[in-house]
Amino acid sequence: PMPMTHEQLQHFEQRLHDERARLVRTLHEVADTEASADSQELAGDLSKFPTHPADLGTDTINEEVDASIATRVSAEIAEIDAALDRLSTSPETFGLDEETGRPIPLERLELIPYARIAVHA
Repeated sequence: PMPMTHEQLQHFEQRLHDERARLVRTLHEVADTEASADSQELAGDLSKFPTHPADLGTDTINEEVDASIATRVSAEIAEIDAALDRLSTSPETFGLDEETGRPIPLERLELIPYARIAVHA
């Protein structure tokens, strides 16, 4: 398989950095939402008392959703860091399927610049 050109590698490096920045912003937004919810509770928002049991359930669900988003986003950031590492240490393997060694389609890399395999089973 033909290794990627320098321009292609640069393009995907930029895509990885852009994607990473977007994910970091998402993490901050999730954290900010949590913080503002906490401060509202600390302020003793009277409209929340007496709290209806259903409201408590909603808060819990929101926290769980935030936690799962944060977990997923953190995992994606880790994948991006691994991809950036591959780009810098072994650029000739970047964009090759880890299992088959065949090139990953460029359309797939454009969507998921940190992809390690050519297709999802």
